[in-house]
Amino acid sequence: MESGTTTCKSRDILSSPWHALVLFWLPVAAIVVAGNAAFGSNLRAIVWTVGLGTIGTACIVNAFRCGRVHCYLSGPYFLLMALVTLFYRLGVLPLGRNGWNLIGLATLVGGIALCCLPEMFLGKYRRVRNGDSAR
Repeated sequence: MESGTTTCKSRDILSSPWHALVLFWLPVAAIVVAGNAAFGSNLRAIVWTVGLGTIGTACIVNAFRCGRVHCYLSGPYFLLMALVTLFYRLGVLPLGRNGWNLIGLATLVGGIALCCLPEMFLGKYRRVRNGDSAR
């Protein structure tokens, strides 16, 4: 393993189980739980907006910290989905009766695709021209 890759890995938020748990897995769990029909739309909107916003922000921070490839794409995507959630609940974005299902499906499929595919084709960390890994 290159020293640049080692440096990137050590700065990667996802390499810390506690950071990954708090910044990614707890919000995901909260989103899944709040997706239950027993939760009202207001609570669901709050949980999903905060959860997706937390994940998106953590991804963007991670992209700048360590150059994690998928974070450059998934961070803005999760922030966009947080806005979609908020705007749907406020009635600004008319998605119909199945709006929550559409948002959940788009978040799931888009999140999986953006977290897996970029690194499959481009590697785990972004490289700069001189061959060193991004900060």
